[in-house]
Amino acid sequence: MKKPNKTALISCSNAQPRANSEKLTVLKTTLSSLGLLPVFGDCIYEKESVFSGTAKERAESLMSFYRDPEIRAIFDISGGDIANEILPYLDYDVIAKSSAVFWGYSDLTTVINAIFTKTGKQSVLYQVRNLISLHAQEQKANFSASFLEGKPDLFSFRYEMIQKDSMEGTVVGGNIRCLLKLAGTPYWPDMNGKILLLESLGGLVPQMTAYLNQLKQMGVFEQINGILLGTFTKMEEEKAYPSMPELVKRYAGKELPIAKTNEIGHNTNAKAIVIGQKMNFTKFS
Repeated sequence: MKKPNKTALISCSNAQPRANSEKLTVLKTTLSSLGLLPVFGDCIYEKESVFSGTAKERAESLMSFYRDPEIRAIFDISGGDIANEILPYLDYDVIAKSSAVFWGYSDLTTVINAIFTKTGKQSVLYQVRNLISLHAQEQKANFSASFLEGKPDLFSFRYEMIQKDSMEGTVVGGNIRCLLKLAGTPYWPDMNGKILLLESLGGLVPQMTAYLNQLKQMGVFEQINGILLGTFTKMEEEKAYPSMPELVKRYAGKELPIAKTNEIGHNTNAKAIVIGQKMNFTKFS
C-alpha cells in the first residue's frame, strides 16, 4: 500500500487570527482532496498579540516535523514580521539530514535563506494558501502536477531579460524587506555568483530606494551574477515612478543582468521557485 503524502502546516511568523479557522479547514480539506495527509503544528493561532507561541515553541513546532521521517513537505501558512526570531533555536544539523522540504513566502524568506546558508538545503518560495485563493483551480492543477507527478507546472514561469542577455547562478533571496533582516547575521547567504530574487507586497519608491541602497552599500551588486525581479504589488498597483526595474538599474548599474517575471511574488496566481537551485535565464529572440 502506498504511503500517504504526509505534510505539515505551521506558522513561524505572525499567528493566524482565530477568524481564519474556517479558511484553514478549507485548506486542509483541499490538500486532502489532492491526496495529501496534512497535519497542523502546535503553534498556529494567536495566543498573545501576534504570537502563536514563543520563539522557542514555534521553532520546536517546526523541528518536530523535520524530525518526522514521514513528513514530505512543511507548508508555512503565515507571513508578517516575526519569523526571524526562531532562527537561533533551529537545529540545522537535523534540518540538513531531513528529507522534508520547507515551503513559505514573504517573511519566511528569513527562514528559507537561513536554511540554505546553514545547510545548503533547498526550500520553496510559495504560499500554499494560494490553493484556496482567487486562482484556486489553476493553482491546484499546477500544484498537483508538480507535487504529486513531478512535472514542472508550478515551477515554470515566464520572464524577460530587461538588461543583458543571460545570467546563471544559484537562486537566493525572496521578499526584499524580509531578506534584509538577515544582513549582519550568520544567516545572510553568500551572494557570490548568485541570482538574487527580489519581490515585495508593500512599499513604494522611498522604501525600495532604501532597500536597494542597503544592498549596494553591502557590496551585493558586485558579488551576484544577476537579479530576478518578481512582482512588487503596491508599486505596480499604484504605477509608482520610477518603477522598480528603473530603480534597480539605477542602483545596481548597467552591467548586471536583470530579468523580470510577473509570476513570482505575493499575487494569488504566483508560481513557485526553489531557493538554492541553480538556474539559467536567457533572452528569447
